[in-house]
Amino acid sequence: MSLDVSPALLEQAERGEVDEAAFVDCVRTSLPFAWEMISSLVAQLKVDGGQFADNQTPPPDEQARGQLLRALASDAIRGALQRHFGVRLAFQNCHRVAVFPLDPSVDDRLAKFTSIRGQLLNQSPELRDC
Repeated sequence: MSLDVSPALLEQAERGEVDEAAFVDCVRTSLPFAWEMISSLVAQLKVDGGQFADNQTPPPDEQARGQLLRALASDAIRGALQRHFGVRLAFQNCHRVAVFPLDPSVDDRLAKFTSIRGQLLNQSPELRDC
């Protein structure tokens, strides 16, 4: 899953520094499923409060799954999304994305979510091929 980079954004990159807002917009338009999932989790976190908000519903198809993997596996994309939304993102498998506030009071919960134990407890036979 590649980003759909406009000629203007590519030209910025070739010249040097890239406007992060333009990069975030490129991610938004290139990876709409991932964008929608993350933005809806951010909204849920803001409305519900709490230590985190997460998704446990598998993506509807391989294209959507690929968008999530692309968004969360790329350090540049993930970092830009975290800065844009003001959250920390965590990812356990092909669909379990979580957003955590920047507040240090949730550091222990984030550590549990991203731990080896957390990863193992989130496995099931249905997820083996995702």
